[in-house]
Amino acid sequence: MLQKENILIVDDDINILELLQRHLHSMNYHTYKAVSVKEAVAILRDSEIDLLITDLKMPEVDGFELIQFASEHYPNMPKLVVTGYPSVQDALSAIKSGAVDYLVKPFTKEELKQSVLKSLSTATKRKISSATSRQGTQSESKKYNEIIGESEGIKNVIQIIDRVKDNKATIFISGESGTGKELVARSIHYNGKFSRAPFISVNCGGIPENLLESELFGYVKGAFTGANENRDGFFQAADGGTIFLDEIGNASLAVQSRLLRVLQEKEVMKVGDRKTEKIDVRVIAATNSNLKEMIAKETFREDLFYRLTVVEINVPPLRDRKEDIPLLADKFLFKYGNEYKDRYVTIDPEAQVLLQRYDWPGNIRELENVIQRAVIMCDRTIGVEDLPETLKYQIDFPKEELVPLKEMEKKYIEKVLAATGNNQTKAAEILNIDRKTLRSKIG
Repeated sequence: MLQKENILIVDDDINILELLQRHLHSMNYHTYKAVSVKEAVAILRDSEIDLLITDLKMPEVDGFELIQFASEHYPNMPKLVVTGYPSVQDALSAIKSGAVDYLVKPFTKEELKQSVLKSLSTATKRKISSATSRQGTQSESKKYNEIIGESEGIKNVIQIIDRVKDNKATIFISGESGTGKELVARSIHYNGKFSRAPFISVNCGGIPENLLESELFGYVKGAFTGANENRDGFFQAADGGTIFLDEIGNASLAVQSRLLRVLQEKEVMKVGDRKTEKIDVRVIAATNSNLKEMIAKETFREDLFYRLTVVEINVPPLRDRKEDIPLLADKFLFKYGNEYKDRYVTIDPEAQVLLQRYDWPGNIRELENVIQRAVIMCDRTIGVEDLPETLKYQIDFPKEELVPLKEMEKKYIEKVLAATGNNQTKAAEILNIDRKTLRSKIG
């Protein structure tokens, strides 16, 4: 009767695969076989595997990559290496990549049994440890208002905020989506002497083009169908304070023309009106678009660009400030730990390594979403298993060349022959054809 443990054996040598399978079956283990790393990854994704046994030297993708892949995608699954090319460097590299033990071919059945028992025992201890004793420490956050970080890029941002927060110079914030441009705008407003005045945030990309003009500047009764009363716009609402125009690159040329007048004359005119109103508003604009390219295409006014960029702040992407990731992660751990668990949630060192290795194309917003999900999925400490697949090591398999079926058949036959030591009888048996047919296909 088979035990519950499922063992995946990976080796490009069919004879070794069959030998390992016989030994493991005699020990009452259930086995899966793979002759390549690509096949092994497919089995790992589709099956519940308790132990991986792999060779190191294999064509196309070697066993080291498989061990690293398995260590990050299946951290609680032990890895056992068997190899016919022993070296101290390979042994150290295998252990460093996450292997529990290292067996040199040829080995006895008893040696295999002891290594398997040791590996499965290690997995049990690891699960107990990860469930009960993983500990983390809350880092000492370096922050300015809600802007967190100690990288040079963030220090430069904070330095500019300190210089502009108490005046009403027009400010332009650039940066990729998710870097925290609105957070910078709010920090400028709420840390300065105008903090008691209104702060109005407008997403120019979120308002239909035909409505943006009336929403920004207001309108008078009868200005258009549905204008049944006089109404102030966002600029009037922000009078005395700050208006933040996010995604300014989405504004039409008509709206851009009106914005230029606001910046030049410090006055607005409602849609449908003939008289102007004086306003005292600090304008902060932001975009993740390249406005200089838009100017070249004549979709953004050059004169408005220079009016908006009196002071420029560039918010660096998260990939350029990776030293800030532990501080940001700590903030989100505290926030979502209290929200979902009523306690502070920690993160183990292995998971922290993955956070800092990843390039975060979605920037801080993506990091926050990952931490939020991980807090929900974990118990008390976030481990590698709680992080999404995108953060973990991916094997870059060589692209398979598209060839005629006959050529593909010949290549596979040659592969089987090589694996059987050119034993045609054995190869024909594996291919489920007779030797005569085999000879005709290779001859």
